[in-house]
Amino acid sequence: MSSVMFEAQRAALADVVAIPVTPFAEDGSVDQDSHRALLRRLLDAGVNIVTPNGNTGEFYALTPQERQLVTELTIDEAGERAAVLVGVGHDVPTAAASARHARELGAQMVMVHQPVHPYVSQAGWVDYHRAIAEAVPELGVVPYIRNAQLSGARLAELADSCPNVIGVKYAVQDAAKFAAFARDAGLERFVWIAGLAEPYAPSYFSAGATGFTSGLVNVAPSVSLNMIEALRSGDYPAAMKVWEQIRRFEELRAANGSANNVTVVKEALASLGLCRRDVRPPSKPLPEDERAEVAAIAAGWST
Repeated sequence: MSSVMFEAQRAALADVVAIPVTPFAEDGSVDQDSHRALLRRLLDAGVNIVTPNGNTGEFYALTPQERQLVTELTIDEAGERAAVLVGVGHDVPTAAASARHARELGAQMVMVHQPVHPYVSQAGWVDYHRAIAEAVPELGVVPYIRNAQLSGARLAELADSCPNVIGVKYAVQDAAKFAAFARDAGLERFVWIAGLAEPYAPSYFSAGATGFTSGLVNVAPSVSLNMIEALRSGDYPAAMKVWEQIRRFEELRAANGSANNVTVVKEALASLGLCRRDVRPPSKPLPEDERAEVAAIAAGWST
């Protein structure tokens, strides 16, 4: 398959890639009504691509049945309004089955979570992604790279055998490493997504990224969309104004090894009355004394 066949998917990735939260009901189950309402809020705001089963959606805390449910709800709500990039992962058979399930429901693409394994060889990384990509040759495939050791040449090797590997969610905290990795892999060959969200988007865009992931978009879609508009037009001062606006919120999410990454997003949504603050272990809700700061930031964005 030529890259021309994936033109629409490539175009969809060069945007704010929203990672929706998975809201939970009082009994701990997935709150389907709140989930749909939050998705509609994103779509109504102009978000064009969503990733069910991303890390902001607590992928690793969901059961296999819940991951399927979240995929189904998202594809149903998105309809023709947005592209859907379904997060898949775990062992190869599980990831491949999730990718096929996404394809059956009409998703256009899958994002492959970084392999969770204490021993990851670079050649094994290629094999892992190849097995998943070959299971769904019609879908665009986006590896989620958090491994600073991985070389760009390995990604090029993967794409040589799997032309449906069309984009990369790059989430290594090093803008210089990103610039080098992208050029070693092929800057024009892939759509590069800044996988560390708004705080890293300006520096990664300056090095060749054309999209960024966002959890913050759940809370304040207009803020994230303002940033990508500025970056697309090359207006870095305007992008950095947005950066300053979101800095504290993102610092709270990143503190202590990102312990409260999802917690802070759900706390902000709870303060706006949009869903419960509940997160699943190993995450934990914010203590009472820290909730007011998050609520104040969220209230400031909604005015």
